[in-house]
Amino acid sequence: MPAGPHDVPSAARLVAAVRDFLESDVLPAVEGRVRFHTRVAVNVLGMVERELDLGPEQAAAHAARLGGLGFASDAELAAAVRGGLDHPALVAALTEAVRDKLAVANPAYLDRE
Repeated sequence: MPAGPHDVPSAARLVAAVRDFLESDVLPAVEGRVRFHTRVAVNVLGMVERELDLGPEQAAAHAARLGGLGFASDAELAAAVRGGLDHPALVAALTEAVRDKLAVANPAYLDRE
């Protein structure tokens, strides 16, 4: 990773540390509503970690898929789909976009395949 203006630890490591703390120290010590919200926070931080890790590569792949279909943005693609776009690579491009989203939001879902 190229050097940036921020010192160690990186944002990804800070997020991981908070997630680990919540999961290891807080979650076992709480019950009820606080336990539920702690689990939600752990899951959200996991998503942030995955987006920080996968996001740049996914963004490049998404831009390449859009470009392959002849579009510069999701808005342009959406307008074309509403207008009846019939492109042979459309389903594959949309499938890959959803896979990328699931890899961040809920990678366990992809393991079911």
